[in-house]
Amino acid sequence: MGGKRREPWGKSGELPGDFHHLAHHCADVAACFEAITALPTIRARLEAAAGAPLSARCLARLTALVFLHDIGKLHPGFQAKGWLPAERPALLRGHVAEGLALLMRLSSQGAGDAARVRLQLGLPDLDWWDDLHPFILASLSHHGRPLDAPAVATGWEAAAPSGTTYDPAEGARIIGTAMRSWFPDAFAGSPAADSPAAGLSADDDDNPPLAPRLQHLFAGLVALSDWLGSDRDFFDFEAAFRDDYIDTARARALKAVAAIRLDVEAMRRPAAGRTGFTALTGFAVPAAHQQATAEVPADRRLVILEAETGAGKTEAAVWRFARLFAAGAVDGLYFALPTRSAALQIHGRVNRLLERLTGPDGLKAVLAVPGYLKVGDAVGTALPHWRVRWDDEGERAEDELAARWAAENARRFLAAPVAVGTVDQAMLAALQVKHAHLRGACLSRSLLVVDEVHASDRYMGEILAKLLDIHLGAGGHALLMSATLGSRARTRWLGGTRAPDFAAAVAAPYPAVWAARGASKGAASASPAASPAASPTASADDPRARRKTVAMSLAPGWSAQEAADRALAAARSKAKVLVIRNTVTAAVATWEAVRAAGGDDVLLQLSSGPALHHGRFAAEDREALDDAVEKALSPGPERPDGGMIVIGTQTLEQSLDIDADHLVTDLCPVDVLLQRLGRLHRHAGVARPTGFAAPSCVVLAPGDGLEPLLAPRFENGLGAFQADSSLSGVYMDLSVLELTRRLVAGQAKWTIPDHNRLLVESALHEDRIEDLHAELGGGWSAYRDKLLGIIGAMAQAAHGVVVSAKAPFGEERFPGDDAAIRTRLGAEGARLTFPAPVNSPFGHPVSALTLPAHWSRGLDPAAPVTVERDGDALRVAVDGRRFRYDRRGVTKEGGK
Repeated sequence: MGGKRREPWGKSGELPGDFHHLAHHCADVAACFEAITALPTIRARLEAAAGAPLSARCLARLTALVFLHDIGKLHPGFQAKGWLPAERPALLRGHVAEGLALLMRLSSQGAGDAARVRLQLGLPDLDWWDDLHPFILASLSHHGRPLDAPAVATGWEAAAPSGTTYDPAEGARIIGTAMRSWFPDAFAGSPAADSPAAGLSADDDDNPPLAPRLQHLFAGLVALSDWLGSDRDFFDFEAAFRDDYIDTARARALKAVAAIRLDVEAMRRPAAGRTGFTALTGFAVPAAHQQATAEVPADRRLVILEAETGAGKTEAAVWRFARLFAAGAVDGLYFALPTRSAALQIHGRVNRLLERLTGPDGLKAVLAVPGYLKVGDAVGTALPHWRVRWDDEGERAEDELAARWAAENARRFLAAPVAVGTVDQAMLAALQVKHAHLRGACLSRSLLVVDEVHASDRYMGEILAKLLDIHLGAGGHALLMSATLGSRARTRWLGGTRAPDFAAAVAAPYPAVWAARGASKGAASASPAASPAASPTASADDPRARRKTVAMSLAPGWSAQEAADRALAAARSKAKVLVIRNTVTAAVATWEAVRAAGGDDVLLQLSSGPALHHGRFAAEDREALDDAVEKALSPGPERPDGGMIVIGTQTLEQSLDIDADHLVTDLCPVDVLLQRLGRLHRHAGVARPTGFAAPSCVVLAPGDGLEPLLAPRFENGLGAFQADSSLSGVYMDLSVLELTRRLVAGQAKWTIPDHNRLLVESALHEDRIEDLHAELGGGWSAYRDKLLGIIGAMAQAAHGVVVSAKAPFGEERFPGDDAAIRTRLGAEGARLTFPAPVNSPFGHPVSALTLPAHWSRGLDPAAPVTVERDGDALRVAVDGRRFRYDRRGVTKEGGK
């Protein structure tokens, strides 16, 4: 056929003929890379990963590689996707393998044609090109997984349909000429800079260092640049090539990088004058551990804060961020929580602190929890074609809406200047899953705060360790926080090889702030992380620094009736009672026992009826339940009169600002128990009923002790059940549980925080566990040996799925299907999306339910979901399985 010669397109719209020239798209992405790497913090991360300064010419050469990220789209088989059906070849092609065939000279077929295209690009077969293969591969891997170069480079095979007007070599000539014109520094210094074959010399000092950490970070930045450079809201299409288009691309890139707040300089200016503790938090005087956390020098990039629940660790973390942010050491904050419910709660607190730091029009925190679209107080609704409608869209300026870019896709959460979410969202940056490098590059600019670091199992702990290696290795900053971190875990995080003995572990200060070379003094210090720790002095006027002595007692059983009777007795004496059971099954049974005993009037109320709190509620109902719990156990003037029972699971342990008069809890490891005690008498000045002026706690334990669980046996969260050849459970370490039980039975008064260090080490330290085994005999040590073997297997399993930033990019093969890795990480089941929102048992419109992971095995996530009303309850069916949703939460039909 005749007619005008076709030009190569790089992006296409929904309408026929709506194209963006390939050279223009390549320029958009390269310009984004230029703008992003010009940011001081990103530049510092690149140089930390490289282990050396990077010259302007080196960055220009990296930019040229970014420019070629989609060069495989020159292939006629790809271009034909935009032609009329009659003009297309029989076999259409992609562009990744084709790009590899061009840039890495792996083509075995059509070699002559590929050589002609390479020559027109200005990339002849020179030795220096092979030296940069990891960077080329990283650029071509911008879709999310490292490419397997030998496997996917299937050749160029450039034969186009007879009579077409498209010539890939002509397109290559345009792109090659534009590349040399638009990025001249990348090709300067070679003997033949003006020739099509101009390139880099093999021994040029301005070549990118072949540092694996740099290669991995570069891969993530290319992916980020491609995401942004492909966004039509910022980069509109131009189909006809313009030799000055690079000016347009660069102007658009600068605007885009500022709009989505990768460039935060405008936010840094107002923050500079508001980094004082009082200005940021509203409290007059910081606690000693808060002061120490903030004042650890910026060159100590890993900090550990240990302080009791309710001691203001969140404020300490945001204060450290504020100081690092104002100083230009970080551009963002990712606050990682162990659970979705904790993230929901902390999100609001962080937003309030951000407003004090950067003003009402300043930084807003993204809620980085899949299934939610929330930035600050604004809530979004997902629309077709990956669009989002925000509930305040008509009230906000265009730049404010653009600043929510990172919130509109879970893969981009970590690109937000501030995000609050679950720890697994950060851990995905360290796993062999799609878009890991994108997440890691985005996270590198932020202070990574991991709250409740003690809550991770060994699998999660190994992944977190790898994440810290990647993050700190690229110059990032991290803060780990815990109320109850044992000495062995602390030693590991700080890079030590030998934990202290029991006496030394107990003698360590608490609260304390630790850095790489030791613990900081509790009070302000000129060199806080350089000297051994000393016991901090708490501020007398800081309510979060109070001591409390808890009366502890051990119940002889833990039936639902036992828990209900004790809760009812306290509630009838007008106490606010918190009941925390280890499993949903036990929580529901206890709630039903209270109701059967006529206790509806003292149970938590929501929507004119009794309620309880756990993780098996729809997201909309969980928010309402969180709010109801906080109001029922409020420490403020809205605290209701009379007795109240709030029953739930581990969802009540963290982040909710609640204050109970009395606690009834299942036996659990001492670190978890201390976390639960943090919800008891949390604030000063709260009016307490007679008999509850001092905090008190009843710990429910199996009536026949723990030894029967060695079988192994699983009961209400303790012990383990056999799963294939392994063991599974919630709290499986029976030795730690027995030592905790003995602490409760043998020490009637626990003073918090004075006893925290002693209590934690008395149950977690290996010296005490060995003493216990010597007393109780071989059955206990045999069980724990088996458990340690499982824990070791967990570590090995984690090692097999993490990214190694020390290996050259491309050496690791990511799995094609990473669902198993994600499932093991998040331990969350299928999300059942309803055909349309429907009113829940509490009267709230809900759109989806998330099942427990063990209920989701073998479930087809694409199967249609049906919803039927059964009175106030809902009956949900999917893939042959049926569930019921009522005031108890989600249950399987025929079971709980």
